Amino acid sequence: MTTHSPYDGSTPLAREVADITRRRQAVEAQQFPLPSSARVITVANQKGGVGKTTTTVNLAAALARQGAHVLVIDLDPQGNASTALGVEHRAETPSVYDVIVGEATIDEVVQKSPEFERLYCVPATIHLAGAEIELVSLVAREQRLRTAVELYLAEADDPVHYVFIDCPPSLGLLTINAFVAAREVLIPIQCEYYALEGLSQLLNSIQLIERHLNPELRVSTILLTMYDARTNLANQVVADVREHFPQQVLNTLIPRSVRISEAPSYGQTVISYDHNSPGSLSYLEAAAEIAMRGAVA
Repeated sequence: MTTHSPYDGSTPLAREVADITRRRQAVEAQQFPLPSSARVITVANQKGGVGKTTTTVNLAAALARQGAHVLVIDLDPQGNASTALGVEHRAETPSVYDVIVGEATIDEVVQKSPEFERLYCVPATIHLAGAEIELVSLVAREQRLRTAVELYLAEADDPVHYVFIDCPPSLGLLTINAFVAAREVLIPIQCEYYALEGLSQLLNSIQLIERHLNPELRVSTILLTMYDARTNLANQVVADVREHFPQQVLNTLIPRSVRISEAPSYGQTVISYDHNSPGSLSYLEAAAEIAMRGAVA
């Protein structure tokens, strides 16, 4: 009877470790090209639980780790992106709410994330929950965030390369503000049953924004999340989404991962929480794809 050491390359575990090592070396060796002007990307999906906030903070952290100057705007009243980036967002903290209602500029409320040197966050507080109602009566209510972002980018001493806007899981006025402020939309889609449900509604909303409020807006990126290679369903979802959106879907798949889920409870992204994990590696690879696509565009 032949026995194999788990490290001799002949077992599934050894092959997986070797594959992760190879991929890590490849991504570490890559130079992420920096865009010539700021790319403003709204991360949106009105379905909850698709990995929207997780995707926002981990892509932002991955790009900042590779030298980009990155700003995350937390537009979700739950403030989960603020938590994951380790920034203060108690009720009294100056936040994106103050920016939206015109009481502060982004420069006055932005915080540096302890995660990486060039990673910054505009936090969300509970006050944002009532902002939808307050926005209704404000002048240029759909343009409030865009005006603030444009001012911040124009006055920044250090050029900003990426702005990621994390949306609430709805299609209300906050999300409309995010669409109007951005040039690109990134849609995370989970590799599960009903993955494409509601997507047509989201795409219709984006088309309406493009037609009436922001002609520069486009869906540039679709990222498949919560992928489990062991299930036929996940592989079928991947095939379906790639068939429908061949240009927008990234090659990288984000796996289901305990480490990705754990990281926010420590006020961290998985990029810093467990840099060697498959989840961290996948987000680094996805960030590299986004950076390369921007360089080509």
